[in-house]
Amino acid sequence: MEFIEKGPGFKSGLKDLPRHINSQTISSGLVSTIFGCTGPALVVMSAAQTVGFTIEETVTWIFSIYFFGGLLGMIMALYYKMPISGAFTIAGATLLGSALAGYTFQEAVGAFLISGIIVLVIGMTGLMGKIMKWLPVEIVMAMVGGCMLKFGINIATYTSKDFAVCGVTVLAFLLVPRVIKKFPGVLAALIVGVIAAAATGEFSGTTGAMTYVAPSLVMPAFNAKLILSCSIPLALLIVGAENAQAMGVLKAQGYNVPANAMTVVSGIGGIVSAFFGSHSAHIAGPMTAICASEDSGPKEGRYVASFINGLTFAAFGLVASYAVGFINLIPVGLTYVLAGLAMINVLIQSFRDAFVSGKFRTGSFFALVVGASGISVFSIGAAFWALIVGVVVSLICDQKDFKAHEQEAHQA
Repeated sequence: MEFIEKGPGFKSGLKDLPRHINSQTISSGLVSTIFGCTGPALVVMSAAQTVGFTIEETVTWIFSIYFFGGLLGMIMALYYKMPISGAFTIAGATLLGSALAGYTFQEAVGAFLISGIIVLVIGMTGLMGKIMKWLPVEIVMAMVGGCMLKFGINIATYTSKDFAVCGVTVLAFLLVPRVIKKFPGVLAALIVGVIAAAATGEFSGTTGAMTYVAPSLVMPAFNAKLILSCSIPLALLIVGAENAQAMGVLKAQGYNVPANAMTVVSGIGGIVSAFFGSHSAHIAGPMTAICASEDSGPKEGRYVASFINGLTFAAFGLVASYAVGFINLIPVGLTYVLAGLAMINVLIQSFRDAFVSGKFRTGSFFALVVGASGISVFSIGAAFWALIVGVVVSLICDQKDFKAHEQEAHQA
């Protein structure tokens, strides 16, 4: 496939790997792992809990997003010798808390599979530019912000109900990183919250409940309504937000970005991982940003940070059952607060991307409020309707922005 960009190759990546393993690449790789394995994992578990998935279904979901996402990052980092990290869409996971309500896990897997196929088709046909022409990133991110807003609201809701546990958790999130520089706020909140829950006797079980549960292969079932409300928004988030963010970060750092390959492997990763319950396994924006930063050392060796991130992600996926078992001991309110804290940066980023350009403002606003409403029409969730309403309103009210967007696409 000629349109897939060539890289230095695995042999070169493996040969130079030992030379670039140092405190900087190890530190960045582990920081990105800590970020990805704390708050984002809680978001997925919260979504699974919300829609009533069993522990076995939740375990295989957690396994697949981390194992295959990590494997994807290791492969891309080694082949291209660039800090390209793999993971899953955190924003997409938040959408599933409402989109999957009332559907079976098998139907969810069917929707995830279709999402992966859509991403693969976009990558293999070069449809990315055409899709973004008609569906601007501002409207996509406004939809994301609206659908995720409830996670932020949960911080206030559950803190007011249980300040002894949730209140000190929020304080730890705010204060610890100011005292201990570079200490992840979500990790501080998790540690302090667990200690507070234990001290107040709010744990809902014993550590004996933490047993190994093997991930399982899941055969998909297909539901047209769920495909509309889940598959399409997920695919658009992957190509229009996650991949685009990662590509932008790499370009800003001076790398020759393999855009086609990043989109194609994101589709393949989504398809393969879907059979184990993953909603996505693709190139990840936040983890790529951490590993591509100057903190990772000289430019030519930063790919090792993504390799380390991928390796530790895959390892975390293999022990997913213990992670799920531990989280299930935590009070529900604390879980929601931790998930909300983990989503703060994603929410801020969503609102900024939706409105900072000043384009598509009216359509973005309607996408935001429809997404936040949580409505379901014809059993199709709010994420889909937020996109539809946002585009229709922008076609009416933001016509100049659409024309300018089309011209920019032609110039690009």
